Amino acid sequence: MPADISHLKTIEQRLLWLSHWMIHHANHVRPKVDGIKVGGHQASSASMVSIMTALYFSTLRPEDRVAVKPHASPIFHAMQYLMGNQTREKMENFRGFGGVQSYPSRTKDIDDVDFSTGSVGLGVAITSFAAIIQDYIKAKSWGRDAPMGRMVALVGDAELDEGNIYEALQEGWKNDLRNTWWIIDYNRQSLDGIVREGLFQRIEKIFEAFGWDVVRVKHGVLQRAAFDEPGGDKLRDWIDGCPNQQYSALTFMGGAVWRKRLLDDLGDQGDVTALIERRSDDELAALMENLGGNCVQTMAETFEAIDHDRPTCFLAYTVKGWGTPIAGHKDNHGGLMNTTQFAAWQAHMGVAEGQEWEALATVEDPGALQDFLSRVPFFAKGTRRYHEAKLDVPAVAIDTTREISTQMAFGKILDELSKGDSNLAERIVTTSPDVTGTTNLGPWVNRRKLFARSPQSDAFIEHRIPSTAKWEFTPEGQHIELGIAEMNLMLLLGAAGLSHSLFGKRLIPIGTVYDPFVARGLDALNYACYQDARFILVGTPSGVTLAPEGGAHQSVGSPLIGMSQDGLAAFEPAFADELAVIMEWAFDYVQRDGEGDPCERTWLRDETGGSVYLRLTTNPVEQPGKRADDAFRQGAIDGAYWLRKPGPNCDVVIAYQGAVGPEAIKAAGMIGEHRRDVGVLAVTSADRLNAGWTAAQRVRANGNTEARSHIETLMSELPPHCRIITVIDGHPATLSWLGSVAGHTAIPMGVEHFGQTGTIGDLYHHHGIDAAAIFNRVSGLTQGRDLGGDFLASLIYN
Repeated sequence: MPADISHLKTIEQRLLWLSHWMIHHANHVRPKVDGIKVGGHQASSASMVSIMTALYFSTLRPEDRVAVKPHASPIFHAMQYLMGNQTREKMENFRGFGGVQSYPSRTKDIDDVDFSTGSVGLGVAITSFAAIIQDYIKAKSWGRDAPMGRMVALVGDAELDEGNIYEALQEGWKNDLRNTWWIIDYNRQSLDGIVREGLFQRIEKIFEAFGWDVVRVKHGVLQRAAFDEPGGDKLRDWIDGCPNQQYSALTFMGGAVWRKRLLDDLGDQGDVTALIERRSDDELAALMENLGGNCVQTMAETFEAIDHDRPTCFLAYTVKGWGTPIAGHKDNHGGLMNTTQFAAWQAHMGVAEGQEWEALATVEDPGALQDFLSRVPFFAKGTRRYHEAKLDVPAVAIDTTREISTQMAFGKILDELSKGDSNLAERIVTTSPDVTGTTNLGPWVNRRKLFARSPQSDAFIEHRIPSTAKWEFTPEGQHIELGIAEMNLMLLLGAAGLSHSLFGKRLIPIGTVYDPFVARGLDALNYACYQDARFILVGTPSGVTLAPEGGAHQSVGSPLIGMSQDGLAAFEPAFADELAVIMEWAFDYVQRDGEGDPCERTWLRDETGGSVYLRLTTNPVEQPGKRADDAFRQGAIDGAYWLRKPGPNCDVVIAYQGAVGPEAIKAAGMIGEHRRDVGVLAVTSADRLNAGWTAAQRVRANGNTEARSHIETLMSELPPHCRIITVIDGHPATLSWLGSVAGHTAIPMGVEHFGQTGTIGDLYHHHGIDAAAIFNRVSGLTQGRDLGGDFLASLIYN
């Protein structure tokens, strides 16, 4: 038997009141500043209150983790307020600056949020990947003491329209998913209407096909008791056959209309007529609204009955807006009770004026309830954020004596780490959406193997068939191979990047993906960063430098994604030694969680840490030789350094990022034959340069006139007449802002259109980012000594 049902019913009513009062206060009591509705989803919260009461106050244990349906955020905050984990001040400022968030947020809310939600479907899917990561950790010798819990998602039925949910179901099946619950609030209403009749019968089959148990929770205790009365079987058949729209409309209209409709459809049948007539209008309405998901006792008993770790989908039938005057109305998704409705409802709930914020108002025996709350297992240990110490980062180096691509250098760096026994290497987990070999993870995987809960041998090894890929699955493996859905990659990185907080065991997740397809997982990438997950994303191959693959595989806008994505430091090194320096720094950066002041050299808040995005290419280029000077190493991390320092009379600087570095260097050499003091700025991170520059501007505006960012320092001695040529295998806007730093004219070069197949030379010439094109821009758009038309022609045509 679940925990004391009377206490659960009391809590349910308290949460229903507190959540709706918070929303009403924000919309109708708090002074309006903008003159627009604040919102808050009263109806969506009401449909979840019984489910969440049973789950949190009867079923869950501290090791369980929950992704709360976005529109049930008010119930979640009311629950935390009841338990003393949320303040009245923040509740009063719901959806205001500094108040409780519109949707649960790990980073913005002070209460105990496990997974941020908001972009529908993603909070659902991440729970399955968190379960996979939990199994991954538990399989390792260093993770056997980690807690094992259920990963739970509270799901709006309309969220099942999201494609990423079905991609996650498939990936879960492939990885033998367990310890995952998805609880669907099946009120059969979406934002703009009613969910299509009979749809969920087909969705159930999908869950069952992927190995999930499906538990229908359709009828509450009142309905089940009525079904046992004479004529109850006829009532049950009527309820089960009633279309969604009709059920919602009748719910809104209330007991008298219920009576008329039921008597019209079922009357003159003796026993069922008597069943209906024995109840008053209010009692009949309560009976008809007593669906399984709106019955806290039914939900608690259903949860308690699960005694296995198979993934389980609970289909909890509910009434949207249950227990309120707007229950069942098709416009109630964004609708609110007006002041007249709310006043009547307040009287119905028995909350006296002036007692609205009292957590235990209307409770007959506060002491008994407090005693019960103090013993609820889920809350017994307080907030459930774990911590683990940072891992030491070994030195990262690479041979730079021969031509090599940054993608190949990345693979060699990981391969060298895989040969060692450092704690860092032990905690690295790699993953890729079906492009493991083509993104140079192969050597790492061959040494560190693939993860599976049960060993699986490689038939090619058994039969001694030569292959470069040794695909051995084992619980000790450190690579999780995914199907070709990029959303799953980003969700897995998000789950793994929270492992130190969720499970108390730090992982260093590294995911690789073809760079143009970063955009296919962008929603999930943004979601992972929003909740401060820590990982390294490698986009490779990138740009039109992937020449033979054509425009479909050539990224253009991904450098701008790297710049604009909060919580993600984006780099695009040209050379292997730059990559080695950046990766060594990145291994430490993803582990930082400080709150210190920004660095006064860059004005970046590096102590807070974050995730890292590396944009790499397959084009082998000649390396600049061994470099160990501090300016180069620090510059590569800060975002730029002078590869060729400009002289005092410099009138041209070429600033490049990434694969076009050799073209920029070649162009500088050609220009140098006709112009003096040409500078070459090696940009490794336009993202960090721009972030530091804008941060320094804010600091200066606030009174610190001496604040200078790294890029301002680098460009401080350039003459005013100097022109800056920026070039990148990507959108030119990535670097075009450099001219604004010190008021120089910028001439941006890059890729603005989809590419096509060809050689790298063909495509660089076609898009105007080769050495000849740079030379041409300098000749045609800058002042100074003529570079020579014949010389330019020989470059272009030879």
